[in-house]
Amino acid sequence: MEKAFDRVPKEVIRWAMHKLGADEWLMSAVMFMYAGARMVVRRVHGNSDDFEVKVGMHQGSTLSQLLFVIVMEAIS
Repeated sequence: MEKAFDRVPKEVIRWAMHKLGADEWLMSAVMFMYAGARMVVRRVHGNSDDFEVKVGMHQGSTLSQLLFVIVMEAIS
């Protein structure tokens, strides 16, 4: 499940929220959070250049855990 958490497309998050009856304002707020998300990789010799995250949920975010459960509920 850990690998699946890292590979959930943003469109699937929106679809799952819609399927389970979330209001449009809430879906828009969540999608805004993920829009333009950027990340760096920490290495021994310093951080990498930042890059856009196109797939996956924010690591360490409590909301991401809830969104993953929502996606799994909508799929099942």
